Amino acid sequence: MEEQKKKKKRRFGIKGILIAIIVILILFFSLIGFITDYMWFKELGYVSVFLKQLFTQLKIGIPVLIIVTLLSYIYFKRLKINYYEKIEQRRPEPNRKVNIISWVMAGIFGIVVAYFAVTRMWFDFLQFSNSTDFNASDPLFKMDASFYVMKLDFIKELNTLFLIVLIVLLAMTLIYYAVLMGYKQPKSFTQGTDSRNNDGSYFGDDDFGSDYRSEYNSGGQTNGQNFGHFGKFQGVFDNIGKKFNGQYTQGQPRGGNGFSPNKESIRELLGVASKQIIIVGVLLFLMLGIHFFLKQYELLHAHTGVVYGAGYTDVHVTLLVYRILMGMSVLGMISVIVGVKKHRIRFIAVIPVAMIVVSLLGTGAGMLVQNFVVSPDEISKESKYLKRNIECTQQAYGLSDVKIKNFGANTDLTSQDIKNNDPTISNIRINDYSPTEKFYNQTQSIRQYYEFRSIDVDRYMVNGDYTQTFLSPREIDEEKISETWLNRHLKYTHGYGLTMSKVDKVTSSGQPDMLVKNIPPESSVKEIDITRPEIYFGEQTNEYIIVDTNEDEFDYPDGDSNKYTRYEGSAGIKLNFLTKLMFAVRERSFKLLVSSNIKSKSRIIVNRNIDERVRKIMPYLEYDDDPYMCTANGKLYWIIDAYTTTDKYPYSEPFDETGTNYIRNSVKVVVDAYNGDATYYIVDNYDAIAKTFQKIYPKLFKDADQMPDGIKEHIRYPNKIFDAQSKVYRRYHMNDVKVFYQNEDMWDISNEIYGTKEVEMEPHYFILNLPGEKKEEFVNSIPFTPKDKKNLTGLFMARNDGDKYGELVLYKLPKSRVTYGPMQIEAQIDQNTEISKEFSLWNSAGSEYSRGNMFVIPIEDSLLYVEPVYLEATNSSIPEVKRVIVAYNDQIAYKPTLAEALDELFGEGSGDKYSGGDLDKKGDSGGGESKSLSQSEIIKKAQDAYDDAQDAMKDGDWAEYGKQMDELEKYLKKLK
Repeated sequence: MEEQKKKKKRRFGIKGILIAIIVILILFFSLIGFITDYMWFKELGYVSVFLKQLFTQLKIGIPVLIIVTLLSYIYFKRLKINYYEKIEQRRPEPNRKVNIISWVMAGIFGIVVAYFAVTRMWFDFLQFSNSTDFNASDPLFKMDASFYVMKLDFIKELNTLFLIVLIVLLAMTLIYYAVLMGYKQPKSFTQGTDSRNNDGSYFGDDDFGSDYRSEYNSGGQTNGQNFGHFGKFQGVFDNIGKKFNGQYTQGQPRGGNGFSPNKESIRELLGVASKQIIIVGVLLFLMLGIHFFLKQYELLHAHTGVVYGAGYTDVHVTLLVYRILMGMSVLGMISVIVGVKKHRIRFIAVIPVAMIVVSLLGTGAGMLVQNFVVSPDEISKESKYLKRNIECTQQAYGLSDVKIKNFGANTDLTSQDIKNNDPTISNIRINDYSPTEKFYNQTQSIRQYYEFRSIDVDRYMVNGDYTQTFLSPREIDEEKISETWLNRHLKYTHGYGLTMSKVDKVTSSGQPDMLVKNIPPESSVKEIDITRPEIYFGEQTNEYIIVDTNEDEFDYPDGDSNKYTRYEGSAGIKLNFLTKLMFAVRERSFKLLVSSNIKSKSRIIVNRNIDERVRKIMPYLEYDDDPYMCTANGKLYWIIDAYTTTDKYPYSEPFDETGTNYIRNSVKVVVDAYNGDATYYIVDNYDAIAKTFQKIYPKLFKDADQMPDGIKEHIRYPNKIFDAQSKVYRRYHMNDVKVFYQNEDMWDISNEIYGTKEVEMEPHYFILNLPGEKKEEFVNSIPFTPKDKKNLTGLFMARNDGDKYGELVLYKLPKSRVTYGPMQIEAQIDQNTEISKEFSLWNSAGSEYSRGNMFVIPIEDSLLYVEPVYLEATNSSIPEVKRVIVAYNDQIAYKPTLAEALDELFGEGSGDKYSGGDLDKKGDSGGGESKSLSQSEIIKKAQDAYDDAQDAMKDGDWAEYGKQMDELEKYLKKLK
C-alpha cells in the first residue's frame, strides 16, 4: 500500500511539473511579442513611450477592478440581508455557496467594467487630463476647441460606461435575487403551511405579489404554473432553476426546482428588488439626460443646408428638442420612483414613449423649418452661422493669417530685370521627376539590386549659391537579392549613398547633370561631403538583419569585385540564447536560432522600414507618404512630415472623405539612416494637439530649437498640407457672407498639360525672389483660376525658410484685366505652328514627346511661364530634355535651352547668366554652349563628339552613338 501511495504521489508530482512547464511555455510564447517590442523600444531609448499604455491601463484598470468588485460584493451582501429580512423575516445564516456566488458575480462585474475602461478609454483619458487650450472658443457654447477635440470623447465614453454598468448591474441584481430565491427556506414545510401573509398576498398590493399561492405537499414540492413567455429573463431563470434543481427536506433550500420562473415567483422577484429597480431606473434616466446634454455639442459638426456646423434649424429646433429631452429625463427619474412605489409599471413607461414621440416630432419639425422657413430666406436666416463657418474653417486649416498682396502682372519686363533675378532664373526646374528617376536608375544604380525609388526636391548651398536640387537614396531592392537566408539577413544589409543633381541643369544630351554620383559618392560640391553613406534604414528595408556576425557584410561593388564591411553603429538588440529563441519565434525563422554565423556579440536589427518604424513608436500621428533624405555633416538622414488631425473642430468643413476638418504639420521626424535613431521635433508651438502629445510623451517630443542646424536647413513645408489648404482656400478665401453663399468668387486650382493629358496642377517648389523681397527663398506655389474659367486670379505660396517657415501668401491679380492662366498658355502652345509641326514630326519618327510641368514664375511685378519638353526615343527608355518653352506677354519662345528662349523674348544676352543647360564662362559644365567659346574650341568639341560616336558604333552602343551624333550636329551648326 505504501509503495502504491508513493507511486501515485510521484505520478501526481510529474503531472504537476509537466502542467507547470506547459503553463510557463504558453505564457512565454504569448508574451514574446510584448517582450521583443519592449527590447526594441529600450534600444531606441523610448521605454517610457512603450510602457505609457500599459501603465495607464493599469492605473485605470486595477483601481476600477478592485473598487467595483468590492462595492459589488458589498452590494450583493446587502441584497442578501435585505432579502432575508424582508422575505424570510429572519437574519441570513452563513451559506458558503451563496458567498462564493457573490464573489464570483462581483468579480465578473468588476472585470467587465475594468476591461471596458482600459481598452476604450485609456488614451482618451490621457488626452482629457493633459489637454491644451486652442485659445479659440466655439461661437455657440463658448467652449474652447480643446473641449471638443480632447475632452468630449472621454466624457461620452464615461457616460457609456455608466450606462453599461447600470444595465449589467440590473441584470445581475435580478439574477442574484433568483439565486437567493432558489435557496429559500419557508417557515414550516412539515406542517404544510405556505409563506403567504394573512391576507393571502405576499406584498399586500396589486402588481407585486397579490394572490401568491404556492402550495407545499408533504415532499416539499412546489406547484406553480410556468410563466412561459416572461421576456428576456426567462432563459436566465430557467438555467438558474435547473442549476438548483433537487429535492429538499425541512431546514434545507426550497424543494422542487429551486427558483421556477412562474408568474408568482417573478412577481416576488420584482417585488423584492423594487428598491434596486428604483435606483437603477433613476440613474438610467440621469445617464439618458446626460446623453442628450452631450449630444447638443455634436451639432457643431453637423451639416444642415449650406452651413457646416450648427445652422438656423439646429439652433432653433434640434437644440430645443435636446433640451426638452433633458427635462423629460428628469421627469423620467421621478416617474420611476413614483411608479415603483405605487406599483404602476405603465406609469414608468409613459416617459420613454413620450421621449420617442418628441424625438420624432423634433425630426419632423426640423425638416419643416429647414424647407419652409430657412430655404426660402436662406441667406438671411443662415448669415450669422455662415460667418461662424467661415471663421472656424479658416482657423482649422491655418488660413486665418494668409497675407494678401496685390500683384500687378505687368508686361514691362526688361533684359536687365531678367539678369537682376538670377537666383530665380537659375533655379527654374527644367528636369522632371519621372525622367530623372529613370536616368538615375539606368546610370547610377551600378548593380541590378540597387534602386532609386523616388526623387525628392530640396535645396543646398552649391559652391556658395542657394540651389534647388533633386536627390534620391540608393537602396537595395530586397526582391532582387537571392532568397537565401544568409544573403537577405547577414550579407546584403544596407543601401549605399545617394545621387544629386541640379533641377535646372541638363547635359548636352538633355540628361540631369550630376552633383553627387557613383559609389563611393563623388561630390563636385565643396559643401557636400558624404562620409557615412550606408543606408541601414530606409523605405525599402523590410527585412530584419543581424550584424556583428562571422559573416562580412557586402558594402558596395568595386569594379569586378566587392568591398565588405562591418556595422559600426549602435542599433540592434544583443542576441543571447533566450533572445535568439524569442526572435526566431517572432520572425518564424528556425535558421536564426541555429545559424553558426551568429555569435554572442551579434545583434538583430528589426523594424528597419522607416515608415513602419515611426508609426510603431507613435501611432497617433498621421505621416506623410513621401519621406525624403537629406545629408548633413557627412551623414544621411530621413525627414518625415507628421500631422496632427481631427474631425472634431467646431464649425469647420471637412476637406476629405475621412471627415478630417483640422490639420497641422506640427511634427518633423528625423531618422538616422545609419543608426535608426528616430527623433520627433515639434515645429508648431501653437498646435494644441501637438502640445498635448508632448505632455503625454515628454521623453518623445523635443522642441524645434533642439534640431541640429544642418538638418533644420532642409525642413520643407510639405505639399500634402499645402495642397489641402489650397483646396479649402478655393472657397474659404471669401469673407463676405453674401459672396460666400452665392459662390460668386469661387476659385479652382489651374489645370495644365502634363505628358499629353490635361491634369490638375500640383504644388511645386521654387527658389524665388518673391515680389518685394530682397533675398531668394524656398517656396511652394500653386496658381488659382476663377471657377470654370482659365484666366489667372492668384498665386498661392508657402514660405519655407527660417523665421518665415509656414507663412502663407496670396498674390492677388487685378480683376480689371485678364491675366492668362496656364491652360490659356497651353492653348497658345498648341496653336503655334512651329511647335505643332515638330511635335507631329517627333511622333511620326518613332519617338514620343511629352510636356513637363508648367511653372508660373513671378519676376518683379510680371509673370513668366516655363515648360520643358521631353523626347523619348524608341531605342532609349530615358526621356531627354529637347526644348524649353517660355511664354511672356502673348509671345512664345521655343528653344533648345532656357537661355536661348530668354534671349529671344528679352533680347540678346538676357540668358547669359543662366547656366541651366549651358556652359558657363568657367568651362564646360555638361550643358549646351556659352557664347564665349572660341571657334577653335567649338571645332575641338565637334571632333571629340565624332570620335566618341565612332567608338560607340564599334561597341554596338547605338544609344550613345545617337547622342554623340546629336552633339556633333550641334557644334557644326554653331560653326555655321
